Amino acid sequence: MENVEITRLSGQFLIAVPDMTDPRFEKAVIYICSHDSSGAMGLIINKPKGDLIMSDLLDDIGIPGSVKVADNPVLEGGPVDIDRGFVLHTADYFKPDNSLRLSETLALSSTKDVLEALTSDTAPDQAVLAVGYSGWGPGQLEQEIQHNVWMIVPASEKMIFDTELNTKWRRALATLGITPEMLSSGGRA
Repeated sequence: MENVEITRLSGQFLIAVPDMTDPRFEKAVIYICSHDSSGAMGLIINKPKGDLIMSDLLDDIGIPGSVKVADNPVLEGGPVDIDRGFVLHTADYFKPDNSLRLSETLALSSTKDVLEALTSDTAPDQAVLAVGYSGWGPGQLEQEIQHNVWMIVPASEKMIFDTELNTKWRRALATLGITPEMLSSGGRA
C-alpha cells in the first residue's frame, strides 16, 4: 500500500468503521487530544463507564461537594491508564502547570485539582470525565487509518459535551453524509 501522508489529527474525531474488530473500540467516537511524530492520544466520548456519573466518582475518591457542571456519565476513555481520570473541559478553567490547551476553547487536565474544581466556583463551564485513554505509538494511528479502521471528521464541541451517548457514533457518521448501512453488508447500527 502506498504511504499516504496523514496530517496532524489533533482536534479531530476518529469514528470506528462498522466492522471494527476490536470490541473496545466498536462504534467508538474518539476525540484526538494530541497527535504528532511520537504518537497520538485521545478520549472515547461515547462509551459510559457503567452507570457512573461524575458526582459518584468524585464522592468515591473523597472529593466533597456538588458538581457545578452537568453531572454527566463518566466515560470509558480507552484501554490505556485505566486507573487515571482525564477531564476534557472548556478552556475557561486552565491551570498552566496542570492543563494542556487543546484549542482556543478546549483543555485537558488530569490532576486532582481539576476534579476538585468540578465542585467549586472555579469549575469549567462544561466538562466530561473519562477513565483511561486511547493511545497510539509513532505511526500506529496512521497505519490504522490507511487500513480503513477509522474515519476522520472535524470535532464538534457540542457533540463532545452532549450526553446522548448512544447516538453519537451514528451522528458522527452522519456528518460525513453516510449511515452505517451504507458501509457494511450487515447494516449493523
